[in-house]
Amino acid sequence: MNGPHDLGGQMGFGPVAPEKDEPYFHAEWEKRALGLTLSGGALGAWTIDESRHARENIPPAEYLGASYYEIWTRALEVLLERHGFVTRAEIDAGHKQMEPATPKRILKADMVAGVLAKGGPCDRPVEAEPQFQPGDRVRTRNFNPETHTRLPRYARAKTGVVEAVQGSFVFPDDNAHGKGENPQWVYTVVFDAAEIWGEEADPTLTVSIDAWESYLEHV
Repeated sequence: MNGPHDLGGQMGFGPVAPEKDEPYFHAEWEKRALGLTLSGGALGAWTIDESRHARENIPPAEYLGASYYEIWTRALEVLLERHGFVTRAEIDAGHKQMEPATPKRILKADMVAGVLAKGGPCDRPVEAEPQFQPGDRVRTRNFNPETHTRLPRYARAKTGVVEAVQGSFVFPDDNAHGKGENPQWVYTVVFDAAEIWGEEADPTLTVSIDAWESYLEHV
């Protein structure tokens, strides 16, 4: 979707300014926000793709005015309410008022290290052979879905070259909306800077993205 998260090429936001020796957390509450988000995901009620879409749906003024972990927390509230674990009244009151939905699992303290070490691999096998190979010229689709997508807005309807076949992975555009994992091949596609940013772009630069197969067509 064309949400406030998709800022590539947008003017008015200033330069990217990396923080030297940036700490993992800038405040104690951010540690709790991370813990709550990971514990919420462990309930088994939603996927990482649905959680990303929940963040993307935060109204632009709220999203752009929030810090990183504030965005995570606001999306978590949406997901917990959507799946029956809390009500808006409970969130506002700060305490339990009714019995919640039953989770598939609960992340307990002694499980955290193992769960974090395992991660959440999203590579999946597919039966079909890749439709594209390194060296193929391809064009990305030109679409503006209201649903979740991993194709950046700035890279739509652009022509580039396949650099690598990365493997097959869960298709987030479907998985975010309960339509199943439906894995596809993923490719690294390289674009000339001018193709992305126009004639004033630095001609020595290129832009690479990882694109699911259904984002692409042969040129």
